[in-house]
Amino acid sequence: MFTKENHTFALCAYKESAYLEDAVKSLINQTVKSKIIICTSTPNGLIDSIASKYDLPVYVNLGEKGIGGDWNFAYNTADTELVTIAHQDDIYEPDYVKEMLEFINRSKNPIMYFCGSFELRNGEKVLDNKLLKIKRLMLSPLKTKMFWNSKFIRRRILSFGCPICCPAVSMVKESFGVSPFTNDYLSDIDWQQWEIQSRKTGAFVYNPAPLMCHRIHEASTTSKIIGDNTRSKEDYDMYKKFWPSFIAKALMKFYQKGQDSNNV
Repeated sequence: MFTKENHTFALCAYKESAYLEDAVKSLINQTVKSKIIICTSTPNGLIDSIASKYDLPVYVNLGEKGIGGDWNFAYNTADTELVTIAHQDDIYEPDYVKEMLEFINRSKNPIMYFCGSFELRNGEKVLDNKLLKIKRLMLSPLKTKMFWNSKFIRRRILSFGCPICCPAVSMVKESFGVSPFTNDYLSDIDWQQWEIQSRKTGAFVYNPAPLMCHRIHEASTTSKIIGDNTRSKEDYDMYKKFWPSFIAKALMKFYQKGQDSNNV
């Protein structure tokens, strides 16, 4: 059985984010306290001051850079069986850890846990919009526990897009192994990894409760990637992992419309 001692929030900090302290506070204020570490490849005074204020350790990535390199560093630095890669712009509801442990301990051979999410736009919580509704609809089969261990169900879900919000995921290291992420993608690095994990025997543990909040703003990595068309290229590549090219192209027309929701 997993306990709070088995979980780490590995918070990825990049340059000087105005939202970093809000992210830290949301981790500090969990009703069930687990380990928190800050990982960065761009050490600076702001990160150090916030870490010092909340008595958190800072680890500096001196190895492979890029999103994949930074995520792998954070993931590998966490020394617990469960790790959640938190993003500096996002925040968590107080019961994230509490419910994660409850759900994951109800599963047989868990691969990963993930919860529902919502958005933060201009300081306002957005619980419902077109994109969020589509994601919840896609994930709805996993609201039934009997489908958690179904490779067929989760692969059908992922074959239409990626409704799983990366920072909402707690990964089981026994399944993911060491350094699971790659640097060949910028946007779909998470979808790529969920596709790999979807082939394995075990459970995708889904909690539909919206316990993680994704901040949408102009400086976010997602917005920048969409702006230079990188995401469209990667989305097409991901679709081809599930479908023939002509179906992948058709699905792209629908999926690209959802990218507009990540623009401010």
